[in-house]
Amino acid sequence: MGAHTGMVHTHRLVIEGDVVRKRFMTWADGEAEREWAGLVALDAVVPDLAPVPVTREVEDGAPVVVMSRLPGSALGGAPMSAAQVDALTSSLPRLFAVPVGTGLPERAAGPTEMRGLVRGLAREHYDLAARQDQGLVGRALHQARGWVEGECEHDLVVDEVLSRGYGNLANLVWDGRRCRFVDFEDFGVSDLTDELADLVEHASSRLSRLLDVVRLLAGYPLTQDQQVRLDEHRRVLAVFWLVMLLPGNRGFDRNPAGSAEDQARHVLSMLG
Repeated sequence: MGAHTGMVHTHRLVIEGDVVRKRFMTWADGEAEREWAGLVALDAVVPDLAPVPVTREVEDGAPVVVMSRLPGSALGGAPMSAAQVDALTSSLPRLFAVPVGTGLPERAAGPTEMRGLVRGLAREHYDLAARQDQGLVGRALHQARGWVEGECEHDLVVDEVLSRGYGNLANLVWDGRRCRFVDFEDFGVSDLTDELADLVEHASSRLSRLLDVVRLLAGYPLTQDQQVRLDEHRRVLAVFWLVMLLPGNRGFDRNPAGSAEDQARHVLSMLG
C-alpha cells in the first residue's frame, strides 16, 4: 500500500538520459495503470506539472512506465523555504482543477476507506517496552484506539479532485521556480481536504518539521464544512502514523529514536 504510507518499495527507477523508466515489482493493485492514468490526465491539461508520459512496456513480465525526466531536485531533505511552500501552494490548485474523468476510481487508501484501515491497524497488539516513553506512547495509542472505533460522517469524497496519492515531500521536484509532481502509482479521485491532510500530516515531513503547515494552509481558504473535514482527516492520518511508528510496522526502523513519542504528543494534541 503506497498511498498514505509512503513506506513500500514498489518499483525501481532507471534514468536514461532525458527519460525515466519506472519498473513496478508487480501487477498487483494496478499501480502501473494508476501511474500511467495520472501522467496522461495531467499531460492533457497541465503538462508542465508532471513528467510527460512516453510509453508503457513489459520487461521480464513486469510493467514499466516510461516518462520524461523533470529538471530540478527532489524536496524532502531539508525544511522547505518560503518560496518553495508558495510554489507548492500555486501548483496544487492547478492539479486539483484538472477535470475528474468518468469512472476514475478513488485513490488508494482514500478518504472512504482510510479510517477502516487505521482501525484495523490500531487493534493489533504492540510491544511498547522499547519506547523511550512507554507511558506517553501507551496513552496516545489507548486514546487513538477509542477514537478511531467511532464512525464519522466526514469520510466522504465531497469536493472531488485528482489525487497523486502521496503526501511525501520527496515526490515534489523543485527547479528553483516551480514545484512539480512525480509518483502517481496511487493516483485516483479524492477529496480536497483529504489531500491537504495527507500532505501536512505525512510523517516524512511532520516529524522533521520540513513543511510550514500554517503558511501552506493559508493559501487555501476553506468553508466551515471543509475545515471540519480537514481536521477530521488530519486526526485519522495522525493516528495512522502513530501506529506505523510502532514495533512491527514499516516506520519503526525507518525513523530515529523518539519518533513515536513525537507522534504520540501530536496525536494527543489532535484528539484533545
